Amino acid sequence: MQLGKVVQYVVATKKNEKLTGCKLLVVQMIENGQLTGRYAVAIDSVGAGEGEVVLVAFGSAARIGTGRESAPVDAAIVGIIDEPESVLGDAT
Repeated sequence: MQLGKVVQYVVATKKNEKLTGCKLLVVQMIENGQLTGRYAVAIDSVGAGEGEVVLVAFGSAARIGTGRESAPVDAAIVGIIDEPESVLGDAT
């Protein structure tokens, strides 16, 4: 898993049928307490919102962790950090 910050929502009126009902969010990745130039589009399995610092799972862990083993998912938000300022410095 990696840390990231939700930066925006994605609106996709047409998508793979196995993604129906999934909220898609753009997450800016965090490394060493700093925001990076890397982004991922992730499905949200925990009700995250814009500006929140989250845990992101990738690959098969994303699919299995969200119960969507047969869906075309590469990244999933699987947790929300309660006190991001205590571990992330300027990235909050």
